[in-house]
Amino acid sequence: MKKALRNNGLSLFFGLIFLLALLGQGLTGHALFNEEQLASGLEEISLAQYLTSSNFAVDVSENWQSEYLQFLLYIYATIWLLQKGSPESKELDQPGIESDEEQLVGEHSNAKSPKWARATGWRQTLYSNSLGMTMGLIFILSWLVQSIAGNSNYNQEQIQNFQQPVSWPEYIVSPEFWNRTLQNWQSEFLAVGSMVVLSIYLRQRGSPESKPVGSAHDDTGTTG
Repeated sequence: MKKALRNNGLSLFFGLIFLLALLGQGLTGHALFNEEQLASGLEEISLAQYLTSSNFAVDVSENWQSEYLQFLLYIYATIWLLQKGSPESKELDQPGIESDEEQLVGEHSNAKSPKWARATGWRQTLYSNSLGMTMGLIFILSWLVQSIAGNSNYNQEQIQNFQQPVSWPEYIVSPEFWNRTLQNWQSEFLAVGSMVVLSIYLRQRGSPESKPVGSAHDDTGTTG
């Protein structure tokens, strides 16, 4: 048990704090929603009703889609784009998808390589791009859920204010939708850009996201 916890500590830690944060968001969101309901002269709803509402769904999904967009862009951008001195970048002479030998695929694979990395043809191609494709799929699905739930939530507010509901195509080109979306995107882009630049000059001993403490500022692609 101790070995399993040690070997999976990072994923277990983030999985736990994710669930706690999601629970906290549900509880506080429910309390806030009911405060607004009472202020508007409307009835309160139960926690179960809130957790299955478009209000909760849009708040969760708009955060998820921005996070997965961040990772999607980062995965593909770091294939070709470099940053001198950053451990978040590949070494300056290694842009691109790299050779089969460097990637340990096909005839260059070893006994521990995943089965589809040892394969050829479409299976190797699919596996070689599986991370980016999966991140992209999750982003698209999260964006779709956000847009549908956001449209439903927006229309509920429109009806309460005795205004005309809008269709889904109208909603996804509306200022309401893009204001919510871009609020999240800009913060994610800033966070990634800050990490890339700050890791050139600053260090965190023992972290693979940092260079070794004594590394020169212009050392690129090295981690501690």
